[in-house]
Amino acid sequence: MSANLLGYIVKRLLLMIPTLLGILLVTFTLVQFVPGGPVEQMVQMLKGDHSATGIAVPGGSAAGDVGQASGVYRGRVGVDPQKLEEIKALYGFDKPATERFVDMVIGFASFDLGTSFFYNRSVWELIVEKLPVSASLGLWSFLLTYLVSIPLGISKAVRHGSSFDLYTSLAILIGYAIPGFVLGVIMLVFFGGGSFFQIFPLRGLTSDDFEQLSLIGKVLDYFWHLALPLTCLVIGSFAVITMLTKNTMLEEIRRQYVLTARAKGLDEQVVLWRHVLRNALIPIVTGFPAAFVAAFFTGSLLIETLFSLDGLGLLSYEAVMKRDYPVVMGTLFFFSLLGLVAKLINDLLYVVVDPRVQFEASQK
Repeated sequence: MSANLLGYIVKRLLLMIPTLLGILLVTFTLVQFVPGGPVEQMVQMLKGDHSATGIAVPGGSAAGDVGQASGVYRGRVGVDPQKLEEIKALYGFDKPATERFVDMVIGFASFDLGTSFFYNRSVWELIVEKLPVSASLGLWSFLLTYLVSIPLGISKAVRHGSSFDLYTSLAILIGYAIPGFVLGVIMLVFFGGGSFFQIFPLRGLTSDDFEQLSLIGKVLDYFWHLALPLTCLVIGSFAVITMLTKNTMLEEIRRQYVLTARAKGLDEQVVLWRHVLRNALIPIVTGFPAAFVAAFFTGSLLIETLFSLDGLGLLSYEAVMKRDYPVVMGTLFFFSLLGLVAKLINDLLYVVVDPRVQFEASQK
């Protein structure tokens, strides 16, 4: 590893610190002005107004929303002031906002993401519990998208202007135009026991008797449950990668070095696969880390809800709706850190894929 490249990596790692702090600070500040915090909800529940929150209270403690409305809690009237202070201390709102932010950052520095107000469990435990669903959807949708789109894009470039190119473009654009959740509803109606056929299951990643199945049975059961949600996730993803692959291939085919290689008498397959493809795949390969992280962790809220899959997308949505402050901030920190690392890996892949790229240190 050259000194310039090492210096670039160190610089980018150091820049991640203020970037993460900025993201956390902006989000933390916005949260303070969102009405319907945990103190408000507990006060309402003590007054007997359970409909004010609509949130269950595990273990006898309030759970759910965090946030203050202009520093004043609705529902304060009629509650003993001492009891109100105890509720504030329970959720950490007895401290100034600046002190709470510093404590949160210190905890995040040691990868302590806190405890959920709503679930009364560690945020890490919640992430790990929901991870299998998001991992399954993200990993397989990522692999299917690239394994189908790249060969299809290469075939379209080689056969540019043919009937194959026309019909495949029409097919992927139709898939791109159909929203995933709309397709999901249609597939549930036709194949999920709606008005027609009961072919695929409606919920979960596995069947109730999954542990009693053989190894092959477990694999088939797993993909049987994933068939519909995966189809809905990837159907709109083919168009972007396919057309990007095709256009980069066509751009490389028109370059001067391809004409030179052909003039030297090189076989057309050698020119295409050894020279054109290598350069055309640079922008696609270097985007793998970011695309993988995005597919792996973001998932799809609508798809998870539609097929009753309890993943990270649904967890994040519920945390925002319930103002589950530790979950919101903890998952935000985790995903932001992964995104920044993926971006750094993207840049470093340029050097691996194309040795001509160099990160030169500035000299003054």
